[in-house]
Amino acid sequence: MENERKKIFIVDDNMTNLTTGKEMLKEQYKVYPVPSADILFDLLENITPDLILLDIEMPDINGYEAIRHLKSKPQWAEIPVIFLTSKTDEGSELEGLSLGAIDYVTKPFSAPLLLKRIENHLLAETRKMQLREFNAGLEEMVRQKTAQIFNLQNAVLNTVADLVEFRDDVTGGHVSRTQKYLKILLDKLIEEKIYADEASSWDMDYLLPSAQLHDVGKIAISDLVLNKPGKLTAEEFEIMKTHTTIGVDAIKRIEKNTNEHAFLRHARRIAGTHHEKWDGTGYPSGIGGKDIPLEGRLMAIADVYDALISVRPYKKPFSTEEARKIIEEGRGSHFDPVLIDIFSKVAGQFAAVARDI
Repeated sequence: MENERKKIFIVDDNMTNLTTGKEMLKEQYKVYPVPSADILFDLLENITPDLILLDIEMPDINGYEAIRHLKSKPQWAEIPVIFLTSKTDEGSELEGLSLGAIDYVTKPFSAPLLLKRIENHLLAETRKMQLREFNAGLEEMVRQKTAQIFNLQNAVLNTVADLVEFRDDVTGGHVSRTQKYLKILLDKLIEEKIYADEASSWDMDYLLPSAQLHDVGKIAISDLVLNKPGKLTAEEFEIMKTHTTIGVDAIKRIEKNTNEHAFLRHARRIAGTHHEKWDGTGYPSGIGGKDIPLEGRLMAIADVYDALISVRPYKKPFSTEEARKIIEEGRGSHFDPVLIDIFSKVAGQFAAVARDI
């Protein structure tokens, strides 16, 4: 059918060459005779050919200038160009090929030979297009599979987090809220370009979900301690503190059986350091300052804020204003002072999340 035939532009200022070329090709191709480069560019706005036969020696805009313009436009750059010219010197041919032409045919030429060259080049272009489509399809398939794995990972994480909260029934919604607080802090951190070198290297698709595992070690804490209806004794508090190292050990066991992954690295750092304090008086390791990974310093703010605004058997919930004041009073002692400056700017967003309890 006519619309299935390949389209070829013949660009030449010599009408005899245009007529001869059209007669030669019309049985196999849809041929468009084009008398100048200016008209070529106008025609390309409406029709995209499968191949252009381009003369070099033309007035106003010659073939070399025309192909430079073609290759500079993304919408035309992939159109194959064959120079069809009377210039027979090696330098002209080399320049034409260097500018992006796929072939260089000198006049006079053999009609059967030109037809075969066109056929071969169009076949090669078809195969290139098929390969691009195959690669695009493969990339889409990989994207879909990756999305499936990511969704499965999040489903497993949500289940684990739910199990922790099911056992620790006084902290319902804690995992979900702390993840939201963490995102608020991270968004502002990035906006303000604070700790930019470190934060810019993080993949947020992994960091935020990994925060759900910050209390995973509580699964191994006795119900007598975890759900005690009152303030913990010193001995019980020591037991409770082990949820950090238990969580780290659990994540390390996963890492042993898998390749190193950013998700697990973030999860391990958050689980192990979100109870450390800037002044070194936290647990489990008693590290301080910037020795505490940034993920842990961020999570510390989210975790304490949520504990303050939540109901506990031994205390009533603090208001969001009271919680903000307590967090800000911990600047330089409990918390990274730079991060507290960030927190103060987004405390209203924290309060909005807290109001959803």
